[in-house]
Amino acid sequence: MESEPVVTTCYRHPSVECHVRCTRCERYICPDCMREAPVGHQCPECVKEGARSVRRARTIVGGRISATPVVTYALIALNALVYVAEVVRPGIVDRFSVLTARLAGPDGLHYVYQADRPAGFRAEGVVAGEWERLLTGGFLHLQPTEGTFGLLHIVMNMVALWQLGRVVEPMLGRVRFAALYLLAVLGGSVCVVLLADPGQGTVGASGGVFGLGAAYYVLARRVGADLGPVNRFMAYLLVWLLLSAGLTSWQGHVGGLVTGGLVAAAFAHAPRDRRRVPVQAGACAVLLVVLAAAVLARVSALTGGGPA
Repeated sequence: MESEPVVTTCYRHPSVECHVRCTRCERYICPDCMREAPVGHQCPECVKEGARSVRRARTIVGGRISATPVVTYALIALNALVYVAEVVRPGIVDRFSVLTARLAGPDGLHYVYQADRPAGFRAEGVVAGEWERLLTGGFLHLQPTEGTFGLLHIVMNMVALWQLGRVVEPMLGRVRFAALYLLAVLGGSVCVVLLADPGQGTVGASGGVFGLGAAYYVLARRVGADLGPVNRFMAYLLVWLLLSAGLTSWQGHVGGLVTGGLVAAAFAHAPRDRRRVPVQAGACAVLLVVLAAAVLARVSALTGGGPA
């Protein structure tokens, strides 16, 4: 026999069925009891308690509330500056893109990586200790005349970053938002290292953007928001992931999506007491260790356990 679904009702009006929780005390509240809050809705009692409190307002995950998405604007500006730099000096892309392993020959050309390389050849990429590529590649984009998208590559990513950042950053706070974005970039890069052609360089902020998309979904569910628009956005994101698989780095998209979702879940479901910050920081640290271990395992497999 199947059990009947549990009906949730407003704690102030038990006869009224509802599905939205107060973002502060997490009790169910009906439309008559909903009070607009910086994130989601609060019940009348929490609004009164908040008015009496002198503590700084906090987001649903414990961050400081900020009306202006400063980190989002800073990331967009940084990507734009880096794009100008790479147009002026194209060699920046070759040096700082996400690259697992290849050989640079004495003739200036690049070759498939092999652990027992001939004399005069040197290794490049993460296999050669260039770990910074895992992060820097997320701030580079295709040049105007390159690839299928060219200039649209950075334009599409920055538009998506602007749209998602204005929603997700106020829900997380600046520090947590920055941490989630950077970890999503790293997660996307690690997935590229594990699954993509090791000699193919990869660029783009898509890993971070997909991470924000996953965070948007997780946080919306956490605050009991209307999931209609959220589900439609996620469907669009997944359709784009499938349609662009042959044209872009689907590995980076998947890695960013999964990493962003995990970090957002850790932020949203951490205990709402003094343990909150240690738990959130610990979850990020564990994830960072897991990503590093995955890259080390990949490098070890390519080098045979020896030096690059």
